[in-house]
Amino acid sequence: MSTPRRRTSLAAVTLTTALVIAGAPAASATAEPKIKISDGVTQPVFSYADAIREHVRVQAPVDSDGDGDGKKDLIRVDIIRPKESGSGLKVPVIMQETPYYDEPGVGYEIEKKTYDANGNVTKFPMWYDNYFVPRGYAFVSVDMIGTRLSEGCPASYGAADVLGGKAVVDWLNGRASAYDDQGDPVKATWTTGRTGMIGHSYEGALGAAVAGTGVQGLATIVNIAGYTSGYENSRINGVLTWFKDAAAWQAERVDKDPLEKCAAVRQKMREDSDDATGNYNAYWHERDYRDGSISKARDIRASVFSVMGMQDRNVIGSQFSEWWVKLPRDVRHKRWVTQYGHLEPFWARREAWVDTLHQWFDHELMGVANDVMRRPRVDVQLGPDRWVTQADWPAPTRKVTFRPQQDGSLGRTPSTGTGSYLDVAQTEVAMADTPATPNPHRLAYLTPPLKNAMRLSGTPSASLRLKLDKPAANLGVLLVDYGTDTRIDYRENSLTAAQGLKFIGGESCVGQSTAEDDGCYLRAGDNTATSGFNVVTRGILDAQNHKSLSRQAPLTPGKSYQITWSMLPQDYEFKAGHRLGLVLTGTNDDFNRDVSGNESGEDVEPGTGAKVTVDLAGTSVSLPLVTAKPTKK
Repeated sequence: MSTPRRRTSLAAVTLTTALVIAGAPAASATAEPKIKISDGVTQPVFSYADAIREHVRVQAPVDSDGDGDGKKDLIRVDIIRPKESGSGLKVPVIMQETPYYDEPGVGYEIEKKTYDANGNVTKFPMWYDNYFVPRGYAFVSVDMIGTRLSEGCPASYGAADVLGGKAVVDWLNGRASAYDDQGDPVKATWTTGRTGMIGHSYEGALGAAVAGTGVQGLATIVNIAGYTSGYENSRINGVLTWFKDAAAWQAERVDKDPLEKCAAVRQKMREDSDDATGNYNAYWHERDYRDGSISKARDIRASVFSVMGMQDRNVIGSQFSEWWVKLPRDVRHKRWVTQYGHLEPFWARREAWVDTLHQWFDHELMGVANDVMRRPRVDVQLGPDRWVTQADWPAPTRKVTFRPQQDGSLGRTPSTGTGSYLDVAQTEVAMADTPATPNPHRLAYLTPPLKNAMRLSGTPSASLRLKLDKPAANLGVLLVDYGTDTRIDYRENSLTAAQGLKFIGGESCVGQSTAEDDGCYLRAGDNTATSGFNVVTRGILDAQNHKSLSRQAPLTPGKSYQITWSMLPQDYEFKAGHRLGLVLTGTNDDFNRDVSGNESGEDVEPGTGAKVTVDLAGTSVSLPLVTAKPTKK
């Protein structure tokens, strides 16, 4: 659904917001406050306690409940905005659309909305309202279609989810209808229309998807670990990495209405997602935000601030990197690349994140001429409390190819000979541990200790020449950093630590507070562990379903095949004295989750049991290695 793109530079934007530059004389001592800018950012001159709180229902362009009555869904939208926007001040909007206001809750502290007797929100999850409303923004909190107080049925990233969010942006720009509790029309006369969507995980995906419709008025998105291709994220190179019927389970999880209400919609999801064959079809095309039927990256006209944890298991790193390369070249952008799992930087690097996001929104929504785009556009985390900046991502690199040797080393020259292993399910720790010990379920090859540090930035690729003794096998490749070091521990998942972070005691407060909404959150820091090795990145695939073959079909036992594929992206430094390891193996038990349809979270795929014989002469891994040093931060 391509639309003509009209792009306007911020220098040419004429905002109807009233701006006051610090140092300018006030009109009078009793005049209402206006937006104030000092040191390149907006200042907290508006009262959070006195802010206007209201709610409306925006009419979506869809009837998502499957009952065939043609009645279009109404989307619940909760709003908080400066009191002065009720008397002429027009303000931009920061918008969060999420399915999680009911279950499981939003953010690391899994917060939920609370309401007063009039149905207006007294507690907004997260900190965006506390911080940005006093600085002259409205915060708009959207219950995704079919969740919390919105009508309809959630579509697990499908068209209804996306078009519901788009309808809210349209309403903020005078192109859609909304109603109050009495059914009377409501117009958003208090806003400039310039909207920024922000969110983590599902929420980040919705921002990317709405932006990909080309909707006018959406000026920027902040996509934090949001997926961009449902098919790739749940079927990595043909391997089913989420349990069967995951879409229906997700829709049921976030919808607390009686189960029968959306049962028919969920059943259709089960049928259309086609877990039986794993084929790409219209269902998955609808959930492709790169070049799908609803959303296309090339139609994005909003600026993009993206955050990706390279050890994220929920939303894999290629969801960021493959979408990014499809964005129009003139889209303004900024990126943070971390070594964490599935989390957002508010919990990991709070002060820097709040300051950067503040400048970003001021620049993109207010037109403030600060230096956020004159700084290096990319922040990269290379280790605990170690960040560098650079102009873009990936960093400038050259491709370096490493080849396994018959003596177990990893070098640059072609080799001869073969190696073999059995495809059984193993965790990555079991695959990579004690590489010198024989293991019938993997092959391990290591370089000599590195003379100099070596940094990988981008997407490695693996190429294997192999034979199977069965028609199918799962293939796995690990890049491993061997060497004792203290690293981010992204594997621990407990009450006090998860995804690479741990609670460190106390709280810090962001923005202004009320008795109901204090804007204070637990403090967290890097969760580290000292270990002898670290799995840096991986590549997994179902050999018989991979696109490098001429056709998707069972392999002929005993026949030689050359299979080449991309591994997951990474940005990582191997320190001097460490050794780079290449591990060839079978079913990756950390990713092959619940393929039997079991929703318990157990790992139940045993592997195919196939014997994989690898021809070392035709086997290699190619790494994009950085050619210049980044700027320390």
